[in-house]
Amino acid sequence: MADIYQSVASERALLRRRQVEQLVRLSRSSIYAAVAAGTFPAPVRIGSRAVAWRLAEVLSWVATRPPANSRA
Repeated sequence: MADIYQSVASERALLRRRQVEQLVRLSRSSIYAAVAAGTFPAPVRIGSRAVAWRLAEVLSWVATRPPANSRA
């Protein structure tokens, strides 16, 4: 039963911009450029001057990225 609650909580978890920057290792401007290009999850408004990203969407985006040590 606890697993169900953890699953729901993680799906609803929100990250602020600095947390997203640390997780994906991109700068603020790179994140917003990727959002504008449609290649990164869009933030959700959580206040009149605040936004956050859904953890599940960011983790899904991370999972689609090639490993950092791979060479093109």
